[in-house]
Amino acid sequence: MRHDRTGRGREGLGSDLVTIERAVSPAQRAVEVLGGDLTEATLKRYLDGLPGVDTVGLEQRAASLGTRSIKTTSKAWALDRIIELIDLTTLEGADTPGKVRSLVAKALVPDAGDPSTPRVAAVCVYGDMVPYAVEALGDAHAAGRVTEPGDGLINVAAVATAFPSGRASLPVKLADTADAVAAGADEIDMVIDRGAFLSGRYGLVFDEIVAVKEACRRADGSFAHLKVILETGELNTYDNVRRASWLAILAGGDFIKTSTGKVAPAATLPVTLLMLEAVRDWHRLTGEKIGVKPAGGIRSSKDAIKYLVTVAETVGEEWLQPHLFRFGASSLLNDVLLQRQKLSSGHYSGADYVTID
Repeated sequence: MRHDRTGRGREGLGSDLVTIERAVSPAQRAVEVLGGDLTEATLKRYLDGLPGVDTVGLEQRAASLGTRSIKTTSKAWALDRIIELIDLTTLEGADTPGKVRSLVAKALVPDAGDPSTPRVAAVCVYGDMVPYAVEALGDAHAAGRVTEPGDGLINVAAVATAFPSGRASLPVKLADTADAVAAGADEIDMVIDRGAFLSGRYGLVFDEIVAVKEACRRADGSFAHLKVILETGELNTYDNVRRASWLAILAGGDFIKTSTGKVAPAATLPVTLLMLEAVRDWHRLTGEKIGVKPAGGIRSSKDAIKYLVTVAETVGEEWLQPHLFRFGASSLLNDVLLQRQKLSSGHYSGADYVTID
């Protein structure tokens, strides 16, 4: 991996990296931030030179933000906004076209008894299920359009790059991504090579993200949005989470995402706070806004509200938009719907008042 000040790839560094045509934009951006040619050595020096994380301070701040309460009127807004930020997900080996259609039906009409209930931001499925999601959404499919709360459009997100392990050759990962985009995926959730990252081969991880970003290119030249899954539960330290966040952003990720949901721990408030701080610092440095997606383990509206507060206090309320913040969840929506029903009726409904899928 080597890029000069023009941002063009020049040569490999002798690792198992495959020489590929690279997207110029991320390389140019990284060169500008690093202040010199983009090489394995300069990238490692930059990432290893990031300030260490104050573990006690981070966890105390996350705990403090998690105790904030909101008024009833604000809670009604918060519940609706949580729904509008959800990537409604099914990622099981037993997924079928019928299950995906049921998921889309729930995304389109979350609560059949309350037509004021907003729609979710996206449905998230395996790549081979994308055509069924696109078909079921019909005119509600975002189809590459920028969505806003209340517009009724829903994105199709696809996991790719040998999700969840990431253990595949680069050509397989790129084909996985390109196939999903060609089928109509608006967003790609890729996984980084955690083995390469933990062994210090930052250049390999960088180049793979750049290559996957290029594979997100559509026939018309536009790009599907790229969410980069760090799998923070396998990164072992907060310092590694910070480095991986910066690496993913430098390489062109549109979002940084905590987890696949297949590894424990998945999303936690301290880790998400740390990633939000990276996004905040990147915005201060470059003026560019990057999204954050905590995924896995967020099952209650009470917990989700803690994340909303953390976002607002760390990067500002402007980040509480679907193009800048998402929840990766499967069961969260039902709890939010039950809480909405409680606010409107004054009493709790049983779990059988909402659909399972």
